[in-house]
Amino acid sequence: MKSCCESKSDELIVLRDKQKTALLIVLIINSLMFVIEFTFGILSQSTSLLADSLDMLGDASVYAFSLYVLNRGLKWKAAAALLKGIIISMFGIYVLIEATIKIYSDILPAADTMGIIGLLALLANTVCLFILLRHRDDDINMKSTWICSRNDIIANCGVILAAFAVSYFNNKWPDIIIGLCIAFIFLKSALSILKDSIQELKAQS
Repeated sequence: MKSCCESKSDELIVLRDKQKTALLIVLIINSLMFVIEFTFGILSQSTSLLADSLDMLGDASVYAFSLYVLNRGLKWKAAAALLKGIIISMFGIYVLIEATIKIYSDILPAADTMGIIGLLALLANTVCLFILLRHRDDDINMKSTWICSRNDIIANCGVILAAFAVSYFNNKWPDIIIGLCIAFIFLKSALSILKDSIQELKAQS
């Protein structure tokens, strides 16, 4: 019969394997969706869609970092979460700059393309959210990863809403406004992740 410590060790190994599988799946999904959204974001001249594609790229990086620290200590995981917060902040600032530039242009984004790609991204991120849902309370690393996926759902719905509004009003402003909203969501989440990771790093120190 195994001792209690050996049983706990086996449970941790199983948990890490499950986390690794989940992170690998969402990493692949987000990497593919980045290529798709970025390409069609440029073609459709959509600020919100382009911002969402960069979010996919950020998430792919986040999941890659999460895989890297999966079998490492809490200090490494807290450091990875801190890096995630910094990445999200950078993308939030980028979207703010991109939206500001679009304010002074006369380009009308392609609403049909925005809507179709937005729906595809929503489907992809819904799959990722359910995959990560069971792991969100495992540790700070998986919690911050789940938060990233949750924000993607919100951003995708915003892109779809922007597509309908651009089409209905024949105006660029819905796309710009949604882009700004996505940026603020990024920045709010970044502050939450940064706060938790800094507290965890202090605790480990």
